[in-house]
Amino acid sequence: MKYEEIFRSVKAASQGLALVHERTKSRILCEIADAILERKDRLLAANAEDLWSMDRRDPLYDRLLLTESRLADIACDMRRVAGLSSPSGGVIEARTLPNGLRLRRVSVPFGVVGVIYEARPNVTFDVFSLCFKTGNACILKGGSNAARSNEAIVRLIHGVLAGWPECRPSVVELLPPTHEAAEALLSAVGYVDLCIPRGGKSLIRFVRDTARVPVIETGAGVVSAYFDTDGDVSMGARIINNAKTRRVSVCNALDCLIVHRSRLADLPTLCAPLAASNVVIYADAAALSALRGRYPDRLLREVESDSYGTEFMDYAMSVKTVPSFDAALGHIAAYGSGHSECIITQNAAAAHEFERRVDAACVYWNAPTSFTDGGQFGLGAEIGISTQKLGPRGPMGLEALTTYKWIIEGEGQVRE
Repeated sequence: MKYEEIFRSVKAASQGLALVHERTKSRILCEIADAILERKDRLLAANAEDLWSMDRRDPLYDRLLLTESRLADIACDMRRVAGLSSPSGGVIEARTLPNGLRLRRVSVPFGVVGVIYEARPNVTFDVFSLCFKTGNACILKGGSNAARSNEAIVRLIHGVLAGWPECRPSVVELLPPTHEAAEALLSAVGYVDLCIPRGGKSLIRFVRDTARVPVIETGAGVVSAYFDTDGDVSMGARIINNAKTRRVSVCNALDCLIVHRSRLADLPTLCAPLAASNVVIYADAAALSALRGRYPDRLLREVESDSYGTEFMDYAMSVKTVPSFDAALGHIAAYGSGHSECIITQNAAAAHEFERRVDAACVYWNAPTSFTDGGQFGLGAEIGISTQKLGPRGPMGLEALTTYKWIIEGEGQVRE
């Protein structure tokens, strides 16, 4: 495959997007949302082909799965993005210098955004909608286990775009699900302005180590919840259960419950709702002793060398007993991934100290980490959740897909 031809075509299409009015982009997104529902049978049939070869017990199965309900949610998200105002073209700041020069800092799209991701066909829709709304073209490289789903999705988008002469269909292109394609995308200097990986640690490490184009790291989430000395047990049980079991295959799912040793007697109550979902618990000695006989023995395990710092993506989690607030923070610092962390406490001073000291993109007080999501944050959708500090951090919506340029206007001034 001649990747350079594809990259050149997408680059040209991105430049043409600057001439497309925002209202037109919104209308196109709404038309694609309608097409998702009208052609859902084709999308579900393609998805079924991908699912056929995957074990239902594989945590990635749920991430790959499309249903009528999920397609309806995707269409709703696309309409929501269409209804948002694009930051592109907006004036971030403006001022006049003493010499009369007028300065404006204006938001502009990156140009071409490449995204490498795994078994998440919904990402194909999310990436396109956010990129298109902000005036970016996108190049997608999905995983082989979602190949048919992604092909059907991009085919649907191209079909709608073909009816709008203002837009070239190549504002979105799908590369083959191969290692070669990923390397070509990461080496597309001069064509790709930014690359975003969405997936596990190995994918992110590969992208970071291979890329010759700028990268924003997203994805891997080793998520903890700390039950403090002043935590409410009923609230804690609800938060822990929701954070762990709502969807175990997503990056905001709970991986480790940290409990203050003064509250070990409450640990069985905190964990009780998890048993209904057959959540396996890897517990340290103190926690294991507290849970024995009060949580199903078949679901209890002694903590293993890699239990802490693991993104389980399954019905499993670890429990860590700590002697102090500072020890809880130390555990998070040692094993967290900078994604989402939570404290459950009725002590406002402790909560504010947690918020101040924990180094993560999203820090929660008495709320589950399952809310770490672009849609939940009012961003319409997300292109990923950034765990890095340079550039955007946390759920990345429209604003994260723009950079800026300075515009300087004068009346013949010269610099002395």
